Amino acid sequence: MIYLLRHGETIWNTLGRFQGQKDSALTERGIEQADRVAKLLQTVISNSGLSFQMSVSPLGRTRQTADHVKRVLPAAIHEDARLMEVSIGYWDGMTKFEIDNEFPGVLDGSDAFDWYFKSPDGESFDAACARAKDWIADVRGPTIAISHGLFGRLVRGVYSGLSRREMLELPVPQDGFYRLCDGEVSFISNSVPGMLA
Repeated sequence: MIYLLRHGETIWNTLGRFQGQKDSALTERGIEQADRVAKLLQTVISNSGLSFQMSVSPLGRTRQTADHVKRVLPAAIHEDARLMEVSIGYWDGMTKFEIDNEFPGVLDGSDAFDWYFKSPDGESFDAACARAKDWIADVRGPTIAISHGLFGRLVRGVYSGLSRREMLELPVPQDGFYRLCDGEVSFISNSVPGMLA
């Protein structure tokens, strides 16, 4: 069983700046999201009777989120670089507007989901999916994983056997988390009807 969390909102999230493998601190809202998700996760896990390990991307925003989770769920934090966000190379830290201005025409024909993989020196879709498959294959026992928006899509997509398009269109909320168990993926949030309040 895997509980897959995305880090809380960051300053760059609010600016539409793609972080990739660069970093930006959590906003006040991001800290509140991390605290709420941690409490929800604590409630879910306390009812499971299972002991969980925590696997975390080594980037600052995921570590910051993990620190908030650890306050209510004392577990050793194990960094795993395979959970890092997809890098778009030189474009890491830029907005789509900046990319379009600096690299005219390169994003022509792109949509909101596929532009990430058009960077000339970024990580390829296939390489990122291979990284997700490798991480999933190494999971041993109940795991809390804290990762990122785009890479979290790929983890869920690989786990569910989705197509590239289906993976890239998956939502990336910061107000809940996903449970990956027995081939099924479900979203858990206080705002989802029928879920914990």
